[in-house]
Amino acid sequence: MLIAFDSTQQALRAEMLLEYAEVEIDICPTPKEITAGCALSIHFPEEDLGTVKHVIDTENVEIRGIFKPIEVGYEQVNL
Repeated sequence: MLIAFDSTQQALRAEMLLEYAEVEIDICPTPKEITAGCALSIHFPEEDLGTVKHVIDTENVEIRGIFKPIEVGYEQVNL
């Protein structure tokens, strides 16, 4: 799965918080199919979605959205 952001500051903050929560993540360029204000996104395993949502909510991380890959592109996940 993938988190897209509106700012680089929030992406880097989320990276730190998710690493602290021991979620395995990868920083990557935001796919062109996703319109976001930041060129950085974070990939994470789908089984960590609950932990990721918890960190985002409790730490007030500002995100564009969480997306899952589909056959062609990405689909936004409702929070």
